[in-house]
Amino acid sequence: MPRCNGSKPDGTPCERIVGASQSYCYSHDPARSEERHRAASKAARSKPNREIQDIKTRLSELADNVLNGDVDKGVGAVASQVLNVYLRAVGLELKLREQE
Repeated sequence: MPRCNGSKPDGTPCERIVGASQSYCYSHDPARSEERHRAASKAARSKPNREIQDIKTRLSELADNVLNGDVDKGVGAVASQVLNVYLRAVGLELKLREQE
């Protein structure tokens, strides 16, 4: 079976099997470079990625505020539980999108 002519980032040959009429896999095909770039750019702007970053920021700020005494520990604990549930929901959304 033919293998991709591309190389991995570490310099070793790509091991993916390609069709008889192909020389490269999707990841290494120079003709599909722009398509890969668009897909990566779209993924970076996806809503779940922004939501996860926002939650991480909020959790970090919440932790700092609890440790500084600006937020009551009980309120901080409840808020972190709510954010954790939200984070799990975002993770579930990501898994569902991957399966689609």
